Amino acid sequence: MNIAALVLFVVWFVVIFVVRSVVQKRETGDSGIRPGAFAADASRLEQLAYVLLIAAFAGAIGAPIAALTGLEPLWERSALNWAGAVVAVTGVGLTYGAQVGMGTEWRVGIDRTEVTGLVTSGVFGLVRNPIFAAMIFTAIGLAAMVPNVIAIAAVVGLVVAIELQVRFVEEPHLVRLHGAAYGRY
Repeated sequence: MNIAALVLFVVWFVVIFVVRSVVQKRETGDSGIRPGAFAADASRLEQLAYVLLIAAFAGAIGAPIAALTGLEPLWERSALNWAGAVVAVTGVGLTYGAQVGMGTEWRVGIDRTEVTGLVTSGVFGLVRNPIFAAMIFTAIGLAAMVPNVIAIAAVVGLVVAIELQVRFVEEPHLVRLHGAAYGRY
């Protein structure tokens, strides 16, 4: 299960960052990658969210590596590990599907000078942050596959990073751009 979790993490990372950026570039001429936390006007909270996101991804890949080198699981291997695999695989698909649902508006990071459309249809009509929700779903599945302290810490770090990004970076940005339309959404 440890090697499967490691491979699945790599696939997830490549799909949601590399593949999606390549598809975006092919469709729009722009990769969708923005400076975000590296921008001169990035807030400390945006930078903290980015650092926590990187730490969470490092934990997600580090958990199966640590398990392979002998770190004991928090619970015995069981059907929960297999359920975690199903959740993680489903989460990868949901993450990519939500990204595709943003169409040409998909971005990683924020450029405060850029005006983008407000996506409220499709899966965004049901869940306000489906990409982030699917990322958390995937991380929970990966942690269930390799239930050690590193995996659990990675999930917690990811949730905190996403909350900081959404509440203090993305939502204020969308309010500035879309005002009452975002409020109604």
